[in-house]
Amino acid sequence: MTDYSEIEKEVDKHSDAIWDLASHVWEFAEVGLEEQKSSAYASALLEKNGFKIGDRGIGGLDTSWIATWGKGSPTIGILVEYDALPGLGNDTQPTKTPAKSGNTNGHGCGHNLICSTSIGAAMALKAHMEKKGLTGTLKVFGCPAEEKMTGKNYMASAGAFEGLDVALHNHPAPVNSVWNFHSTAMVDLIVEWNGVTAHAAAVPWEGRNAVHAMEVFLVAANMMREQMLPTARLHYQILEGGLAVNVIPDYAKVLIRYRGPSAENCEKYKAWLIDIAKGAGLATQTTEKVTLITGTYDVIGNDPLARNVYAHLKRYFPIDWTDEEHAYAKAIQKEMGKPELGLADTIPPMPTASVEVGASSDVGDVSWNVPTMGVVYSSWPQGIPPHQWGCTACHGMSIGQKATTHAAKVLAASVLDLLTQPDPIQAPWDDFEQQHKGQTDNSLTELDPPPGGELLPRERHHYECCIHGAMEHFGIEEPTL
Repeated sequence: MTDYSEIEKEVDKHSDAIWDLASHVWEFAEVGLEEQKSSAYASALLEKNGFKIGDRGIGGLDTSWIATWGKGSPTIGILVEYDALPGLGNDTQPTKTPAKSGNTNGHGCGHNLICSTSIGAAMALKAHMEKKGLTGTLKVFGCPAEEKMTGKNYMASAGAFEGLDVALHNHPAPVNSVWNFHSTAMVDLIVEWNGVTAHAAAVPWEGRNAVHAMEVFLVAANMMREQMLPTARLHYQILEGGLAVNVIPDYAKVLIRYRGPSAENCEKYKAWLIDIAKGAGLATQTTEKVTLITGTYDVIGNDPLARNVYAHLKRYFPIDWTDEEHAYAKAIQKEMGKPELGLADTIPPMPTASVEVGASSDVGDVSWNVPTMGVVYSSWPQGIPPHQWGCTACHGMSIGQKATTHAAKVLAASVLDLLTQPDPIQAPWDDFEQQHKGQTDNSLTELDPPPGGELLPRERHHYECCIHGAMEHFGIEEPTL
């Protein structure tokens, strides 16, 4: 039987660095495609610990990177995220309180912990593998813009995950579990209409109203919901809708996201939405333009990998929360009008890969390339949905600190099994083939490069300064030319 105490101790030795990383990324709180400080700090910490940053800017995403250490098989991928959400900035108080920094962005989905957990596990594994002379290759992927669904899908299209034997990831939650469920695929469309301006009172008949086209489109799209499957979702954000009340608006723009149980289903409803956009243009004598800005595949579970990760979840969770931490969580629940249950202190049965959920993740494109599994762990109060200020608050204090350290142990122990147990890769690949039933990932993305993925010259200069600054912070000597 494998002794996991040594890999636990390696995580504990790195616990200060793990929390330092989580805290810095929490403070930076940069939204997707703008994660210059977070990306630089995370990659520099890996370099400090002996990983080589061999690639940056994968798939047209300038803040992405791949860090590699080791040699030989198996090759294990570990996924990192670091983007925050707009409007969710908060202080580390159990009340809705602006962040002291004034930053209105916040880690309301805990991506600062995703970053620190994955990198913490990688650092501990590298140290343990060196001591024990274990063969294997660790590849850590810095993945931007998960919240915009414009990260791993474009990296996958560029071939970033080819050659992996297994990929592992992690995600904070109000519960303890494993990501062994089937989540939705999705597409994002930008729909625009162009009309004709006119004085809205004197001669409105001379104008053609683009906002009316958008209204017709949204009404019809909402009617489409009746014909959507139960796990499908539809949401939209109005981006532009006129500049003055007394001018017939000649331009309107909306972002609409459709989520469905498969890529095939998304393609079907994407075509329907395009037809609705055309119809709205015809109805208002405006011209429409539809652009697919991103798309991701559904996440496919993997029962053999899930059993491995779940076994270690039970080893390190539930966390023994203090009375003060439970009280902190209950204060958040009280302010949000939720039952005051505190933090999760149980582990429910392991879900199977057939369980359906309505959410999406760009991890889906990874799971269509290689057997993939993630640990899901308690880091915010029970009953609180993600993308809330209360989640942000927890991820900057002791609750988040305990969560990321324990989760790093789960990932590290899971990878240790893949490195040391006899033939641990075949069963996940057999399940992978069974789940995919011969289907392949043809990518739902169309734009090259991805929108916003390439930094402007001024931004690129700032990012390079962030990289140099982080390297200097960690005492990394840069090569001289």
